[in-house]
Amino acid sequence: MNKLLSFAFLIMPFASFGQSDSTKPEQEKKAHWYDKIAIRGYMQVRYNRLLETNPLLKNEQGDKSWGENGGLFIRRMRLILYGQVHERVYIYIQPDIASSPSSNILHFAQLRDAYMDIGLDKNNEFRLRLGQSKVPFGFENMQSSQNRIPLDRNDALNSAVSNERDMAAFFYWAPSNVRKLYSRLVNDGLKGSGDYGVFGFGVYNGQTANKPELNNELHVVSRVTYPFRIGNQIIEPGVQAYTGKFVLPTDQLSAGVKYLKDRNYLDQRAAATFVLYPQPFGIQAEYNVGKGPEFNKLTDSIEVQDLSGGYITMSYLLKYKKQVIMPFFRAHVYNGGKKHELDARSHEVTEFESGIEWLPIKNFELVVMYTISERRFEDFKNQNNLQNGSLLRIQAQLNF
Repeated sequence: MNKLLSFAFLIMPFASFGQSDSTKPEQEKKAHWYDKIAIRGYMQVRYNRLLETNPLLKNEQGDKSWGENGGLFIRRMRLILYGQVHERVYIYIQPDIASSPSSNILHFAQLRDAYMDIGLDKNNEFRLRLGQSKVPFGFENMQSSQNRIPLDRNDALNSAVSNERDMAAFFYWAPSNVRKLYSRLVNDGLKGSGDYGVFGFGVYNGQTANKPELNNELHVVSRVTYPFRIGNQIIEPGVQAYTGKFVLPTDQLSAGVKYLKDRNYLDQRAAATFVLYPQPFGIQAEYNVGKGPEFNKLTDSIEVQDLSGGYITMSYLLKYKKQVIMPFFRAHVYNGGKKHELDARSHEVTEFESGIEWLPIKNFELVVMYTISERRFEDFKNQNNLQNGSLLRIQAQLNF
């Protein structure tokens, strides 16, 4: 009996020789690309009518529920699919299922981002981004609305690219250590912009997101920035510029307004950025200058004119147990046209905002902000329109 047992143990290792993997009791599962896809998102609900002094004060570029007939409003409802589906391929898809193209059309689904990043080296320090994505112009433009402190982006730089996005091909480069820092600045609640490289360069259609190309001439953009440490602080300066020709769409022209026959207008800007990340005191400032189409009421014409403007935001990061409290103040000015509005509407904006952001838990955020604003916005139909006033704004944000 002992000899039989010994023989059995001797031949057992060879019993499975030649068997297929399917007969193994335990086998490693093959990884599929869809196993690497994650989903996240956020929703913002606002009310802007408290302590309002002028219902005619509006901001078409930002929150369309400002002013008369504004009510409770879903500003954004974003779902984001993303993942490194291959060691050299990253995808990012973001629709907004509560988009509001105008003040009387609410809650439409619209594509925001849909792009792929192709790594050109094994560490993905060199990347090619193809698809609809944010144009690398302006730190606050690239900063997600989920992370930004003030409720709307500033007029000065945001008027460069409506909805911040366009169909594009961009090249980005950043060392691995900087890419990790960019991720930490967002994940740690330090209001980072995300990873748009230390150096970015590329081309885009120039007509802004979800709109077709109209002149067969691409815009060209470039950006250089670098975050570095001074003691416990992280500072990030940057410069960026773009140039191209913007075609005024016919549905954005009033009957009777004068404009160039081919509707092609010079569209170019340069901007400087300075960011001191809030540890605990923070500063974020940007200023841009350039040229673009703007309505001139003296000639009833849309002409290429100079533009300029910028902002400064100051904040202070407080942590109490697991709660985050961030008081802030922002001042911004802009003088120039907005090419994506009716008749390249002429604007002169001076605005001051102060408020507080409170995160009692990571999945819920509340912002209360008081705005004092003076806005002149004029087009062919409305040539003498200067509005000023103040309002208290409230936003509840769900993060998931």
